[in-house]
Amino acid sequence: MGTSVEAHRTAIRSLLAPLAERPPQARSLSESLGLALANDLVAPASLPPFDNSQMDGFAVRSQESGRELAVAASIPAGAVPAPLASGHAAPIMTGAMLPAGADAVVPIERADPPSFPDTVDHARVALPAVEPGTFVRRAGSDVRAGAVVLRAGTRLGAAQLGLAAGLGIAQLPVRAPLRVAVVSTGAELAPLGEPLRPGQIHDANGTLLTAALREAGLEAQATAVRSDEPGDLLAALADAAGAHLIITTGGVSKGAFEATKLALAEHDVDFVHLAMQPGGPQGIGSIDGVPFLGFPGNPVSSWVSWEVLLRPVLSELLGAPAPRPRLNLPLAEPLDSPEGKLQVRRARLRPDGSAELVGGPGSHLLGALAESNALVLVPEHVTRLSAGDDVEVWLL
Repeated sequence: MGTSVEAHRTAIRSLLAPLAERPPQARSLSESLGLALANDLVAPASLPPFDNSQMDGFAVRSQESGRELAVAASIPAGAVPAPLASGHAAPIMTGAMLPAGADAVVPIERADPPSFPDTVDHARVALPAVEPGTFVRRAGSDVRAGAVVLRAGTRLGAAQLGLAAGLGIAQLPVRAPLRVAVVSTGAELAPLGEPLRPGQIHDANGTLLTAALREAGLEAQATAVRSDEPGDLLAALADAAGAHLIITTGGVSKGAFEATKLALAEHDVDFVHLAMQPGGPQGIGSIDGVPFLGFPGNPVSSWVSWEVLLRPVLSELLGAPAPRPRLNLPLAEPLDSPEGKLQVRRARLRPDGSAELVGGPGSHLLGALAESNALVLVPEHVTRLSAGDDVEVWLL
């Protein structure tokens, strides 16, 4: 029935493995969102950096709590307080440094009176008994200085960048995003915004794939070759020589005018047929040392090729883009699938947690793709599923 999807993924992984060895780049936090960390990140400081108050309240010596105490000077956040004298409680704000001698905080609402005095002269406050450490954030209780807080390969999202900022780090060593040249081919392609002549279609692949790649954090540029002449495609590929990866769409099947196959006949490129629907015809190899993948020309086939074949490999090798979340969910309706092929269907999640198929298995159904928010993957050995049967679902 064809090459297995996993075997082709393995081939893509081998092809692209050298891209994981590129030297890291130092980028500001704002430029690092969505990229992967190149080296382990070691905390240069502890978080919190000092013992501080978790509440607005009174800093006390716990052994002196449970009675009336004199009120010491207030401690705002950002101040370095004087040591707390015996027999005193200090008004302290959330996040403020705990004074030496204090080991607990009593929330203001538990004090009597439950308010901070206008002046500390002769002011007194009655506090309930508390244990040591009450409402105190200990230095290093979140992160210890010298600890590895993020491993190499971690994708940098908001939480990871927030951690770096909290540690005072301004730049991070990252794996720079790949530059991808997307070249759509076919004499039938018409430019966007122009009326179609008989037999023409608009080029959806360039927009669809470059948008998917950019959404995943890669740099992508689209070119359309509106011709079936091999020389025209070769010229476009020569212009893409500065890319880390070249992806073409179209011209990889068994037709009489497969321009991509013809153009690359003398290059180190293999054309195979995968046991997958849609997305069976594929090309893989290199063009003058640049890794090359040839996707089918139908829009959904090219997009499924990205999602099922390329995206998981990049996630594994480079740490970005993030892999799609995978769940086992019940089908909302019956499904038939061809024997010996991985069938990839578009779906929409229902409020009850089931996966409702959107459109049929056809590789041209852009409208159905635009309505979907999940993929249903039916294994090669499964030919029939009933409503309610569990199936692998990738969330988009």
